[in-house]
Amino acid sequence: MHPESFDPHQTASEGHGDPTASLPPAETVRPDDGPTYDVAVIGGGTAGLSAAVALSRFRRSVVVIDDGTPRNAPAGHIHNLLSRDGVSPEELYRLGRDEVDGFGGEFVRGTVDAVRGELGAFTLDVADERLTAGRVIVATGGWDELPQLPGLAERWGKDVIHCGFCHGYEVRDQRVGVLATSPMAAHQAMMFRLLSPHVTLLAHTTAPSAEQHEDLARRGIAVASGTVTEVLSESDRLSGVVLEDGTRIELDALVVAPVVHARADFLAPLGLQPTEFAVDGHTMATQIETGPSGSTDVPGVRTAGNASEPMGQVVNAAASGLAAASAMVGEFVLAGASAR
Repeated sequence: MHPESFDPHQTASEGHGDPTASLPPAETVRPDDGPTYDVAVIGGGTAGLSAAVALSRFRRSVVVIDDGTPRNAPAGHIHNLLSRDGVSPEELYRLGRDEVDGFGGEFVRGTVDAVRGELGAFTLDVADERLTAGRVIVATGGWDELPQLPGLAERWGKDVIHCGFCHGYEVRDQRVGVLATSPMAAHQAMMFRLLSPHVTLLAHTTAPSAEQHEDLARRGIAVASGTVTEVLSESDRLSGVVLEDGTRIELDALVVAPVVHARADFLAPLGLQPTEFAVDGHTMATQIETGPSGSTDVPGVRTAGNASEPMGQVVNAAASGLAAASAMVGEFVLAGASAR
């Protein structure tokens, strides 16, 4: 059965709503004996859409498979994206789908359960159906494992944040707490000190070293000892945290460092498994190991975005999607492909 590709021109939900609201129900996909795409792009975020645009502009047949759950869905706005600073994730992806559609790309709503095969003959299982493609770009991103603290997840992407580049300017001059759960916490505190004179490092599970204590003190950064037991909110805003001894520290923003896990289990049949990225023995993320332009150990499979660059921002994801697509265009040239 030919899939009824969803309309990428549908308007995204307003404000901070559900980014999947503009996507239709899951569709069926082509069986083995149906038409085969030149490239299947798994993931319809910034990296995937960027790759799909570039490949479609070279008149390759492209399908984007997306389940509508981008990593940055909880965030209200995207920053450090030239000419689009402050755009919502929903709006950015709607604009991206419009571009892909305009160049002839197709879309399927669903989750890829497994990828099998080899260069020129990959099969992708989507629910109970199967799609075929000559090459694959994995742009599924990652998911954030948050510290298990009461009240924290509810404020994630609002005033519980993780990145100074992504959200720092928006909390300038505010009371900022940095939850220390990794060796990078002191560095994060010093980074946010560039934005506000009111920064507190919450030692939580990772106390700063003696040298870091001195660096923090020189910068006027307070250090609060003790484990944080609760994140407090009032009137739909973060108001502070509670330490194990009952001390309450008033805050306007809380910085945390989630563990970013690559969404890549479906690559196991190809022998591709995420590996750990660690700092001083602390796991910061998992990622698919890649070479130049997202190349993997499997010919015909490339990655883009957070799946292989977990700390990358939106602009990095867009660039990596273009890089992966550009490399594939080169492969089509070498393979003797021509205009349709």
